[in-house]
This record gives sequence, C-alpha cells and structure tokens, in this order.
Amino acid sequence: MKKYLTLENGDVFVGEACGDLGAEIEGELVFTTNMTGYQENLTDPSYKNQIITFTYPLIGNYGISLGTSQSDEIQASAVVVREMTDEVYHYQSVISLDAFLKQQKVPAISGIDTRQLTKIIRQYGTMKASLTNQPINAKKAEMAHQSSIVKSATRSVTDGQENEHVVVVDFGVKANIVRSLQRPGIDVTVVTPESTFEDISELHPTGILLSNGPGDPTDYSDFLPVIQKLQNQYPIFGICLGHQLLALANGASTYKMTFGHRGSNHPVRDLVTGEIYMTSQNHGYAVDIDSVKSTPLEVTATEVNDQTCEGLRYPGKPIFSVQYHPEAAPGPHDAKPLFDKFIELMHVNGGVH
Repeated sequence: MKKYLTLENGDVFVGEACGDLGAEIEGELVFTTNMTGYQENLTDPSYKNQIITFTYPLIGNYGISLGTSQSDEIQASAVVVREMTDEVYHYQSVISLDAFLKQQKVPAISGIDTRQLTKIIRQYGTMKASLTNQPINAKKAEMAHQSSIVKSATRSVTDGQENEHVVVVDFGVKANIVRSLQRPGIDVTVVTPESTFEDISELHPTGILLSNGPGDPTDYSDFLPVIQKLQNQYPIFGICLGHQLLALANGASTYKMTFGHRGSNHPVRDLVTGEIYMTSQNHGYAVDIDSVKSTPLEVTATEVNDQTCEGLRYPGKPIFSVQYHPEAAPGPHDAKPLFDKFIELMHVNGGVH
C-alpha cells in the first residue's frame, strides 16, 4: 500500500505504508539524528504533533520494550523511515515497532530517501507536511500546526519520610526526568502549567523543575508571572522548554530555529569550566543569546557548532537552566550530574516551608 508524504514547499515523497495503514495526518516535519532510542523519541511529549524523520537508515531492529517509554502513549503524529524492520532481536522486546505504531493508531511511511528529505529540511527549515493514502495538491492543501500544551494530573512519588520536595511543572515532561529525581530523601510532585503560584506554594516545595515540552515557548506566556514569583523564593532548574521560559520570564527573547536541534550527539561547551559535553537535544526554538545581555541572567553554555545558547544561570540565586536533556533518554550521560547539582542547591538553599 502506497503512502504519500507531501511537504509544504510542494515536494512529494512516495513510499510504503506502515504503522496504522488507514490514518492520515498533518503536522510539523522534523528530523532526528539518533541512531537508537526511537521508542523514547516517539513517546517524548516534546514531539507532540510532529512528524519524525529518522536519519538512521534502519529503524525497529530491537523492537519495543517495557519501561522505556517516556509517556503513556506515542506523542508524535507520524514516522518517516528509510527501512522499518519486523525482524526484532532483543531479549527485552515485547512487540515490534510496526505493531506498536498500529496499536497506537500512528501512521508511518518507509522506503523513501530520508537523506534527501533531511537535506530539504536543513535547507528550508522545519515545515508543515501531510501523510496521506492518496496524492494531494500541496498548493491547495490547508495544513495547520498548533502546539499543544501537555496536561497531566498532579502526581506524587514519595518514600513516606520527611524529604526534600521537588515540584515539577509539566509542560510535557519526559518520564526519565521524573525518574532522575526519584532517589532516597526526595519527593516529586508533578503539576500542570495551569497551576498558580499559590497552588505550588501550598505544596511546600524545596525546589522547582520547569520541564521540557513541545512548541513555541511564547505560547506559555500565561505562566511567566508564576516563574517570576517562584524564582524569588525557590531553587529552580529549567530543562529545554523550561530553559526558554526562564529566559522569557526574565526579559530575554526566543526565536524559531531553521531546523532545530534533534539528536544525541550535540556538543555543548560549558563556559564556566571550559568542558565540552555530548548532549541529547530536541527543540525547534532557542534563546536569543544577545537578548540575555539586558537581563539579570548569565549565559553559561553554548552549542559548539552554531554557538546557540545552551545554558543560563541567575547570579546570586539558586537558579539555572539548560537547553539540552540531562536525563539521557536516549543519549549520553555527560550531563546527568546536573540533577545532583539541583538537589545540592535545594539542600543548601531550601525552599519556603
């Protein structure tokens, strides 16, 4: 069965349908350079409403395993691959990738030149696209992509003792971020972005984590006044979208990147120590590094390849953020000690109880 990937610029790729054969979708077309970790990518809320192109030519060879997903369901709208295999070789696998996509009613297309497609995205930037069962006239196709705020119920993980308490503001949090905080002496409560400053304060946190999430950070402007109040009372750690929101809350600006950073091999230079970390990244927007100069914030890290802003801190306050993903799901572990840094800041500074 044929499937048609039609790009906003008029380019059309014809391939074989896989995943949910009947589903037709529209979304924002992006690519990731990850060689592994497709299950984590697909279930990462930061990929909400996006069509993921995997640049690695063979996807699905180790199947799908329990306990690896970063949320309860596939968040991506669709999948684009060069080849998707049903031959699964891994002792933890419980289902093939194709069966997983069918189960979750997510369409996919295989058998196309993902190298050529990636070059188009790099040249023209991320763009709207549709995945259909019949050819369409791209010029007449009306496609709309709206970033959606991931909403989750408040949930808590505790060992029943008097512990430090991290409140995670869930803009689309990855499960491994929560897992990275779960350790003896730490309670974790996850709240939605609809929470007020008073709602969060009533939980008596000793630290606030602003999570990753999908879309344009300016879509979350209603939460900026909450961040402005929180940063006067609590240690704060921002990751990815959380990093961008911390910047906006303090007067910096953000912009949409041409094709974003998506992959697990992005080198980041720590401007404080001079060290270079290999990092996992997934974002289409970035903090304008020049705009930070007029704020109380300080740039602490940059991407080696394009010099974009990768880290911020608020001098004199226990507040910092990073553009990349230190929870390493999937990706390198270079930045995982940042969770230890955040917890140490909570120990030293504490929150208002």
